[in-house]
Amino acid sequence: MANIVVVGTQWGDEGKGKIVDFLTESADMVIRFQGGANAGHTLVIGGKKYVLHLIPSGIIREGKVCVIGNGVVMDPEALIEEIEILRKSGVKVEADNLRISDHVHLILPYHRAVDRAREAFKGDGKIGTTGRGIGPAYEDKAGRRGVRLCDLYRPELLRRRVDEALLYHNTILTHLLGGSPVEAGPVIEKLLEQAEILRPFISDTGDTIGAAIEAKQSLLFEGAQGGMLDVDHGTYPFVTSSNTVAGGALTGVGLGPKVIDRVLGITKAYTTRVGSGPFPTELLDADGELLRKKGDEFGATTGRPRRCGWFDAVVVRHAVRTSGIDGLVLTKLDVLDLMPTIKIAVSYSADGITRLHPPADADCLAKAQPIFEEMPGWNVSTKGATRWEDLPIEAQRYIRRIETLVGAPVAILSTGPGREETMILRPDVLAAQD
Repeated sequence: MANIVVVGTQWGDEGKGKIVDFLTESADMVIRFQGGANAGHTLVIGGKKYVLHLIPSGIIREGKVCVIGNGVVMDPEALIEEIEILRKSGVKVEADNLRISDHVHLILPYHRAVDRAREAFKGDGKIGTTGRGIGPAYEDKAGRRGVRLCDLYRPELLRRRVDEALLYHNTILTHLLGGSPVEAGPVIEKLLEQAEILRPFISDTGDTIGAAIEAKQSLLFEGAQGGMLDVDHGTYPFVTSSNTVAGGALTGVGLGPKVIDRVLGITKAYTTRVGSGPFPTELLDADGELLRKKGDEFGATTGRPRRCGWFDAVVVRHAVRTSGIDGLVLTKLDVLDLMPTIKIAVSYSADGITRLHPPADADCLAKAQPIFEEMPGWNVSTKGATRWEDLPIEAQRYIRRIETLVGAPVAILSTGPGREETMILRPDVLAAQD
């Protein structure tokens, strides 16, 4: 199999976990390159449900090596809890199948405190974060006051780092946000305990990945969130704090672009979004509620109901361009099975201009009016279909229209949560380059 980067093309929650698990059968190594424990990847294997937040989805497969790259911000407490839950479920998580970059920046209690206090302070203007400290941790990374995993094994350096960060964060918490200060002692004491638990997993993952490349093993790069939450290319400021587009895979693990063979964009057959921010095709009616219920559109991490709307070709077209997507993986087609008529947003009308790509200004995007095309539904079940010929002609036409509008072929079609409910339509997109 090719070295493949898997990214979301919408606002996240597109089903990346299932697809990474599916592709891992042919991969040797699965690498997470950005994000934090706010992203939940749900897998259903043999009727059993697994929800992963930090560990790459390949951990469920035997004989695969999973890597958490330097671009991730990691909450040690959340990771240790996830390891324990997987082990109790009978999943092997040991030093030979999970490696963590010693360059990873840590999410600490004061990041969570600032995240929650800041959202409360903003009131109606809040971003809609999960309150798990991801944004403040990335801010510390850029501000050069972050604590990295390697720092845990130099106690005096660790104390200096935490003291420096708390001087900054406690000032904001107490003087601006009306919160309580965080004490350094308990933070450091807990980190030193966690350091011993995590020690076996930590390495210079650049060496680990480099050895795999030299051995001509296949690599699968797993992102979190979706392209419209990218800090540079998404609906800023209603975005995450890292680069979710395919280019983030390079900086997030420390590789050059020549390593990547293909980019797959995971795409729902409709559109969803969690949290605040513009959403042009959002449905605030019975159709939106039907999509939410039939699609089980509730956050894997937070349980929050997702906002639902028609397929937005403008958004996915933007993702194809910003990530260089070679092929789409279309998920949840079956959620549309009972829709008599289906709409696709082919462009926007914004400020008197017809736009084929989202405007940079979030206020402009919030006012944009989607220009829809209507297509007939198919009113029969597509769930579990494994051959193109099994799909009704209306569903086939819907898929072909999406391909034309966004400029990328549908390489894989997912017709349910299980591994077996998947059909490969374009095997050439998955093949390694000569």
